[in-house]
Amino acid sequence: MLKQVLEAFDLLDGPDASAARIAELLRERGLRNVSVKTIKGEKGSTDFIKIKVPGSDGKLNRGEAPTLGVVGRLGGVGARPEMIGIVSDGDGAVTALSVALKLADMMRRGENLKGDVIISTHICPNAPITPHKPVPFMGSPVDTATMNREEVDKDMEAILSIDTTKGNRIVKWRGFAITPTVKEGWILKVSDDLLDIMEIVTGRIPRVCPITMQDIVPYGTGIDHINSIMTPSTATDAPVVGVAITTETLVPGCATGASHITDVEEAGRFVLEVAKSFGKGLCKFYDEEQWNLIVERYGRFKILQTMGKH
Repeated sequence: MLKQVLEAFDLLDGPDASAARIAELLRERGLRNVSVKTIKGEKGSTDFIKIKVPGSDGKLNRGEAPTLGVVGRLGGVGARPEMIGIVSDGDGAVTALSVALKLADMMRRGENLKGDVIISTHICPNAPITPHKPVPFMGSPVDTATMNREEVDKDMEAILSIDTTKGNRIVKWRGFAITPTVKEGWILKVSDDLLDIMEIVTGRIPRVCPITMQDIVPYGTGIDHINSIMTPSTATDAPVVGVAITTETLVPGCATGASHITDVEEAGRFVLEVAKSFGKGLCKFYDEEQWNLIVERYGRFKILQTMGKH
């Protein structure tokens, strides 16, 4: 996927980065179901883009194969005027859009996945910077509730949420990691199927990003999060797994020159392989029997998907 990653980086690395430019390229490559929406917030505006890639036996073709959601989560791809160039925080958007480009190229060659894939992210070249320890975070012109409303589609039956996860003290390696599955307020065990795919794609032992209950509640509660990687789980009952792009050292989300092409490519290749297997029904994000037992004994923790008690 290196070609597609380079294309996505080039399109997003400039003050003129926009969803319209990405959408034009995707349509040129044969994808028709691409929508763009610009939303203004208190701190500027951002372009949301949603791409629906039909599978040969997917719902878009009146089939029954399951639909995978891919969310590129970020504050912004740039922090102008303070910083020049694409910022580290943009890796989630680059990865998601690279997957869309790769799927488009596969379709042109007659290779369709079995299930649909819905890819969404947003593009803002001049997002604000938010003070945070141990390193500054990238802010966003819109809040996470708006992001969830625009990026989490009701037809997504499982979601991979991709986010730069470099500004922390607990995930200390270069590349990417996956989180445990989160569903309806529960942090479940790590999916064996996803671990298998990760081992094959990377050729290494799998790496898991630890998350806590604090990380799966909505933003705006005043509660600390590792970052926004798990926030899509607050807007859906579908299982959500984070794909965290990581580094050995603390790297601010607003840093430029900090994106590693090969790491983004590897994460994108992982997402693509999950999409292939998920559409065939060969990749489960959680054990359904275990889930039923958990709910029977303890119930759902859906309060964790809300703003809680005030």
